Amino acid sequence: MLTRNRLTLLMGLALAVAAVVFKTPLASSQGLTISVAYVTGELPVADPFSELWNQATAVEVPLSAQIIAKPIQPATNIKSVTTRALHNGEEIALMMEWADPTRDESVLRVEDFRDGAAVQFPLAESLPFYCMGQQGGDVNIWHWKADWQTAINARQELHDQFPNMYVDQYPFTEEGEDALTAAYTDIAYLTAQAAGNLMAADVHASPVENLVAGGFGSLTSQPLERQNVQGYGEWSDGVWRVIYSRSLASAESDDVSLAPQTVYSVAFAAWDGSNEERNGTKSTSQWVSLQLADFDAAAVSPAAEETPVAPFSLPGWLWLILLVLLSLLVGGSAFYYHLGTKRAL
Repeated sequence: MLTRNRLTLLMGLALAVAAVVFKTPLASSQGLTISVAYVTGELPVADPFSELWNQATAVEVPLSAQIIAKPIQPATNIKSVTTRALHNGEEIALMMEWADPTRDESVLRVEDFRDGAAVQFPLAESLPFYCMGQQGGDVNIWHWKADWQTAINARQELHDQFPNMYVDQYPFTEEGEDALTAAYTDIAYLTAQAAGNLMAADVHASPVENLVAGGFGSLTSQPLERQNVQGYGEWSDGVWRVIYSRSLASAESDDVSLAPQTVYSVAFAAWDGSNEERNGTKSTSQWVSLQLADFDAAAVSPAAEETPVAPFSLPGWLWLILLVLLSLLVGGSAFYYHLGTKRAL
């Protein structure tokens, strides 16, 4: 006669066999993974509507308001972003797409705030805090700015926003010269540019700023010579599509380096300027996985995909017979167990 422990063991074994036969997963929860598809040739680094993006699987990443550090605004507008990514063995192109009914691309007025988006990679082996990292756990951030994008497309001037503004004279202009259009030639009056402040640059080579951070309040722009991330953003029909591109490898210690067949972590953030979102007031994701396909991933033969290797060599019909026999054994044992218990009573 079977004891209660042996009966429980047999029943558990029957459930395990059933899970194998019917391919039932033992755990249903799984994190998001962005697969970076391999393509040959040039990447669509300035074309969000290229057909090549159809080769990348779109992954929707949920966002929520940053509520850890001030300023805190729980009612941020951007709830998710759709991501796609491609690489050609030398470069990576990653596109973020999200709905935004307003196009906020100017900060010439102090009361205006821009739209923006960012991609973040951890630089430490263990995952740091997903909001700006932490001390001893730096992160590399690629921050796209809508106003920088607009300035590259068509430079904005202050008198375009305020056509009736007037300036008497700047010390670096000659008498009678139009102060609004005069060239800034004396570096003594351009202290931010002289210090290499990227924010004060006349022209930005890219709408993306390459930064490093190790916790709240530590965000630091990398030097001009290390601004190696390109970008392109386009707003159309209430949707922003922003592309980041960079070489896979970087020799800089504050840059993430990427390689095929390796799983990385990445996080996303977005700002809605019309909602006065800026700095820490933003929508952000937690860490999700990112994996680059191997160079020959597209060359996998259809036959190999159609004939996966089975985990066991026994055919399915034989597994079914074994399951039925095991069920009969467990059922019979349970019957005799309860019968014996009843007689004992």
